[in-house]
Amino acid sequence: QVQLVESGGGLVQPGGSLRLSCAASGSIFSINFMGWYRRAPGKQRELVAGIISTGSTNYAGSVKGRFTISRDNAKNTVYLQMDNLKPEDTAVYYCNADVHTSILSPRAVYWGQGTQVTVSS
Repeated sequence: QVQLVESGGGLVQPGGSLRLSCAASGSIFSINFMGWYRRAPGKQRELVAGIISTGSTNYAGSVKGRFTISRDNAKNTVYLQMDNLKPEDTAVYYCNADVHTSILSPRAVYWGQGTQVTVSS
C-alpha cells in the first residue's frame, strides 16, 4: 500500500506565499507523474500543476507564473510553491501520484487526504 501525506496549507493574505509538500511512502518501485489538484467550493476538481520523473512540468493557466512545482525523487516528495496568492486560489489541495509498486505491476493512482488553503484578508 502507498500513502501520500500532505502538509503546508493554511491561511494567508492576498499576495502572500505558501509551500505545500506531499511525501509518498509505502511499497514504491517508481513514481512517474506527481501532481497537485484543487477543489474550490462549488467547483469541480482541477489540475493545478504536474511533474513527471524527468522534471517536465505543466501548469493550469490560472497559476502559471505564480506557482512552481518541483520534486525530490530520492524522497518521493513533491512540492508546490505558491506565490502571489489570490482569493480565487482558496481551495482544498490534493496531492496525486502514479505509482508502480513493483517492476511488473501496472501503475496505480493514489491521492492524499487534502490540505486547506485559504487566501483572505
